[in-house]
Amino acid sequence: MSALRTLLLLLLPLCPGPGPGPRSEAKVSRSCTETRQILGTRGYSLSLLPPALISGEHLQICPQEYTCCSSEIEERLTWDTEATFRGLVEESGSFLVHTLAARHRKFDEVFREMLSSAEHSLALLFHRSYSRLYSQHTPLFSGLFSRLRDYYEKSGEGLDDALVDFWAQLLERMFPLLHPQYIFSPDYLFCLTRLASSADDSLKPFGDSPRRLRLQITRAMVAARAFIQGLETGRDVVSEALKVPMSEGCKRAVMRLTGCPLCRGVPSLLPCRGFCLNVVHGCLSSQGLDPDWGAYLDGLLFLAEKIQGPFSFELAAQSIGVKISEGLMYLQENSVAVSTQVFQECGGPQKAPARARRAPPPSAPREEVGRLWTVGAEEERPTTVAGNSLPRLVWELRERLSRVRGFWAGLPLTVCGDPRMAADITQEAAPCWTGTGRGRYLLPVVGGSLTKQLDNPELDVEASNPDLQTRTRRLHLRAATIRMRAAALGRDLELEDWDEDASGSGDGQHYADDWMAGAAAVAPPARLPRPPRRDGAGGKGGGVIIRHNQGRSRTGGTSVSFHTQPILILFLSALALLGPR
Repeated sequence: MSALRTLLLLLLPLCPGPGPGPRSEAKVSRSCTETRQILGTRGYSLSLLPPALISGEHLQICPQEYTCCSSEIEERLTWDTEATFRGLVEESGSFLVHTLAARHRKFDEVFREMLSSAEHSLALLFHRSYSRLYSQHTPLFSGLFSRLRDYYEKSGEGLDDALVDFWAQLLERMFPLLHPQYIFSPDYLFCLTRLASSADDSLKPFGDSPRRLRLQITRAMVAARAFIQGLETGRDVVSEALKVPMSEGCKRAVMRLTGCPLCRGVPSLLPCRGFCLNVVHGCLSSQGLDPDWGAYLDGLLFLAEKIQGPFSFELAAQSIGVKISEGLMYLQENSVAVSTQVFQECGGPQKAPARARRAPPPSAPREEVGRLWTVGAEEERPTTVAGNSLPRLVWELRERLSRVRGFWAGLPLTVCGDPRMAADITQEAAPCWTGTGRGRYLLPVVGGSLTKQLDNPELDVEASNPDLQTRTRRLHLRAATIRMRAAALGRDLELEDWDEDASGSGDGQHYADDWMAGAAAVAPPARLPRPPRRDGAGGKGGGVIIRHNQGRSRTGGTSVSFHTQPILILFLSALALLGPR
């Protein structure tokens, strides 16, 4: 028996022991050297970091096993991983914000340059053709461009009023020049402008030029302004959407993803890719802008094509001088018929004393006296550098936006492609951090939609519900899309008194026809100019203009019917976004 016992004692060291259990990792390596080194370089106090693994019963997020983290370290790591995740999301979308901001800046510069170039071209053209007569009335023309800039840059109101006032004031200035033998009182000039704006269209002193100019300017300015506003809205909405408001469930999931390997003492073990996708999908599913994002891009590109085509901003701006000249020549050529009708309706004006009658100065050229207004055909269609760059800008916009159409759907893949967040896809077969230890992630990877997030194993269901800020951003994006779609049809939803002459589908071709010299206008008739009323103290060409809206009150019933549909669309959109999920 003693010999057998001795033999067993000799063989016992050669027998294999029990295999490694699920917790053998902590038993094999109890060193926190690598964790202390990494966290020390990040500014963590080494006094709070244990030199070896300790019991993890105090942990709130990471597995309560052997750990290198105290409670203070776990809390600080939660903050740091949250900040890292936020920064990574913003960094992933920075190129998109930059693209929208850069396109907004460049298109805005081009539109402003086109408007300034049109004003400069008009000044050169009129000064060369009309000389002293234009110099006397320069403020009238510069005032028109100032009000056009105000519409584009500031309030977005008064575009129609600016054109109405311009033609009314131009008529008040030019009609007396045709009849220097008469004196026209303010009341007589008021009768003149009222007759020109009558509903029966009996007097058209400038022919069809006011209507055609209004069509071109209104549609081009409305399209350009809606386009710039659309780019600006997209830039702001994307910038805000990338600032992820992380829920508590998302913070804990990100900590388990990227912070807990440090606490476990295996900082070099990268998180599993499937684990990362589930966490990021859960955190971002309620922050994305799909499906409104695709509709927004479609609306932006659709309006961009209109701006360089039938609603060309450059052609509209450069046509201002041409249409004004055509209107002045029409007035001069038809002065007898126009004057006869005015005298019949408003009565005969008072004759001026012989010594007070206007006479051209001795220095005025004889041909200037013979014909008040004319224009050189070679000056009609100047081309700007900005105009040449507009097609290139539209092409660049189309090319850049084609890359970002699937941005929100692909954002989780972009975030998890960063080596700080997950192992590379080529290392998918290698062991990785599963959230509890080394191994392979066997849980299903869910998609990014809200319905699929109900089955997300890494986040609570509540963490996937869109918050109020996200719904508001989607509503802003949807409203910008509706506004751009309307502008592409010649409608401005921000103006309360737009009418059928600047709205509706099918008018785009009519509008394009207006670019053709001498083409017959086939669009519906525009609203005629409204006459200004001047007080009794005002002199000729001066005084205060009092508007007559002819039943189109800004708060009255006529304009309300035009806006019922857009307001209803926005209201229903708000209910859809803000309603219960």
